[in-house]
Amino acid sequence: MGVRTDRLVAVLLMLQRREQVTAAEVARELEVSERTARRDLDALAMAGVPVYSTQGRGGGWRLVGGARTDLSGLTAGEARALFLVAGPASAATPAVKAALRKLVQALPEPFRAQAEAAASSLVMDPRRWGSSRVEHRPPRFLDDLQDAVIRGVQVRLGYVDSKGAETERTVHPLGIVAKGPAWYLVSHTETGRRTFRIDRVTSADPTGDPVHRPEDFDLAESWREIADEIDRKRTPLEVQAVCAPHAIGILRIGYGDRLEVGGTTTDGRIDVVIRGHDDHTLAGELAGLVEWLEVTGPPGVRDHLASIGNALVERYS
Repeated sequence: MGVRTDRLVAVLLMLQRREQVTAAEVARELEVSERTARRDLDALAMAGVPVYSTQGRGGGWRLVGGARTDLSGLTAGEARALFLVAGPASAATPAVKAALRKLVQALPEPFRAQAEAAASSLVMDPRRWGSSRVEHRPPRFLDDLQDAVIRGVQVRLGYVDSKGAETERTVHPLGIVAKGPAWYLVSHTETGRRTFRIDRVTSADPTGDPVHRPEDFDLAESWREIADEIDRKRTPLEVQAVCAPHAIGILRIGYGDRLEVGGTTTDGRIDVVIRGHDDHTLAGELAGLVEWLEVTGPPGVRDHLASIGNALVERYS
């Protein structure tokens, strides 16, 4: 069945690239008999593909609407966007890139040149200036877990948590998320929804039992909730401050989602809230911004800032 499916796809691509094909041409290109080629063409028609045959001299098989029919339904803009994923800017796996490059052959002629150009039109370097050149390889069990998500089967998962404790449990894989260089498995378990770092997975054995997937589950929405919860746990401390207007851009660059910008005060400065892990760490981060930022609370952070200031004066005065 797999061989024949590949062959039917190949026939469909031939039909899209050419105005007309004959059974003999299909047989020659796919290295099958003419009888097999005719059966494949008939199978496409029976499956609902808009293909028809004409008899007599010069006859053959054609797609309804001509060879430029785009069976994928893609617009020109969508085709260009799709093939950006196949280029060097993409973080897609080699298998995904290879599949997309093959798919370009199925596009109608007017789209194909621009789609191919899109694949080489952009380069992205995700590293910041001065950052490490270490390349992060995909974790060992990523492909196995992705396969389980796609097939909808439960997995017996071996796992080592952040404290080094080893566990084994059966999970219902619901989706996989890439967060920077880290990969996460979102799953349903006996205790509810759980998220596992895939680089901490020590074994992943499919059970063959079907996944119980909540009807209203949405991976993107679920991950937003998980990420918000993780951010709150990682940065539970909130610092209130006022900032010079021209320095707001610096804060946005430095703190990203940890920064909340409020309204303007009576003296023209801007209220901000900055989240951090603890008093000492956050005071150290904010000490270099004293020229533009005045911390108004909590008192613990102000006390640490005063200590840092005294230490600097004592050392450099």
